[in-house]
Amino acid sequence: MKKSELRKALTAAVRAARAAGKLMRKNLRETKVVNAKTSHDIKLELDVRCQKLIEKILRVAFPKISLLGEEGDSGATNEALRWVVDPIDGTVNFTYGIPHCCVSIALQVRSAQVKIPGSRYKVSPHSAASYDTVVGAVYDPFCDELWTAIRGRPAYLNGKTICVSQRSRLDEAIISIGFAKYRTTLNQMLPVLNRLVYRVRKIRIMGAAALAMTYVASGRMDAYVESGIRLWDIAAGGLILECAGGDFWHASMPGTHRFRIRANNGRLRRKLQTLI
Repeated sequence: MKKSELRKALTAAVRAARAAGKLMRKNLRETKVVNAKTSHDIKLELDVRCQKLIEKILRVAFPKISLLGEEGDSGATNEALRWVVDPIDGTVNFTYGIPHCCVSIALQVRSAQVKIPGSRYKVSPHSAASYDTVVGAVYDPFCDELWTAIRGRPAYLNGKTICVSQRSRLDEAIISIGFAKYRTTLNQMLPVLNRLVYRVRKIRIMGAAALAMTYVASGRMDAYVESGIRLWDIAAGGLILECAGGDFWHASMPGTHRFRIRANNGRLRRKLQTLI
């Protein structure tokens, strides 16, 4: 894609993220309509409404690009270009009235067809991993914080350049950890929590993966680890982290669009690798 098209894509993503965020703000204290629930997850009617709103806005700018979303796909998502969308990342938080959730929108290019300069993705044979994110936007409507990035350029928070932290010692680090909604991944991450908690300054379990990624990108936290996370949770945040100078290590797992990740400031990767 040309630079002008990337800028156009980012403008569309920001417009869509802000529109969905406005809908989230309006409904935070309202009674939620639950479409489905499990032991560790909730699906809201508002998730679907937000994704439809996002898709409508994105299609005005790019009518032919398909959309891969948490609430379903639109079009052929294995084409050269695709949007990857999480309309409400942190749905459980949102359902309980906790204002720590966000909108995540990424534009991806199939790496088998297009080489993106500056990409540090470790692409595996798994089809879900054979794409590079070239545009990313994450919007927290409750703090009015908007993170944006275009591949090969700096990452921004509300228009100001951001950078990862310089902390290299685990005993000075704040590590965010996530527990995906499956018994197998819960069992995998509990020992990780037990190993980390004695070695780092603080552990944070905040419930919104995209925000955890952008917090690392902003230097607020130093790393984020999870097993079983889905693509739409990390696509935009991973790019923002890389553009902020961080390290977005991820590897495919069995299942559709599932990954293990160790997102960090680039100084803690080896130390985390020994514990995870």
